[in-house]
Amino acid sequence: MKPQNRKRNNRPTWSGSAILSLLLLCTVALAASRAQAVYAGEQAVEKVTLQGYFLTITADSKQLEKEWEAQLRTFGRVNAARGVYRVTNADIQSVSTEPINLTSQLKSSRGSSTLFVAFDLGSGNFIKPGNGNSAAAEQLLKDFATQVQYNQEVKLAETALDDAQKNHQKMVRNGERLQRDLDRNKKEKETLLKRIDENAKELEQLLKDTETNKTDQSNALTEMENKKKALEVVKTKKN
Repeated sequence: MKPQNRKRNNRPTWSGSAILSLLLLCTVALAASRAQAVYAGEQAVEKVTLQGYFLTITADSKQLEKEWEAQLRTFGRVNAARGVYRVTNADIQSVSTEPINLTSQLKSSRGSSTLFVAFDLGSGNFIKPGNGNSAAAEQLLKDFATQVQYNQEVKLAETALDDAQKNHQKMVRNGERLQRDLDRNKKEKETLLKRIDENAKELEQLLKDTETNKTDQSNALTEMENKKKALEVVKTKKN
């Protein structure tokens, strides 16, 4: 049988920027799929009943307040107080070529927020279902909801990527520390092996010196005994 050639793994590698781009594309589709429904109704704003539209969004309330106020600033000067946002003579060409007195109120509770918006074309003539501006007003709120959710999910994806990058950097630092410890351990091992080798040579020399010393002791003892005998001989000559 002929040996089968193994296929090489040509799977592409993904960089951090490529992953972030993919996440952003996914969040665009996800945000669009989660666009909240807009419905008409009445709301008492500072004790005045207004006709308008409601939009419920699941988003961070503080971030939502910032984004809604930023959206309103594109229409004109914003007056904001205690969750009520007004733009007098707002220029919203997508809804009406005429100025609009826009009044909105934002309420948040348990992770979700409800935005009420009233579009007054003048003298209490509010945009509501059935007139020619209704679809455009609803679309404005739907587009805002989509943008808010997109921004929120992009922020979450960026935070997740940032956490992953920080974790990777932590692992790299740990790897560098381990490599330093490994190098230090190798040097210590080399030092210890050198000391062991030196110790073995020193032991060998000490053993040799010990044997030499024994011979020297024996020779010294013999010489001492000979000198002792020689002394005795010298002493006997006197007698």
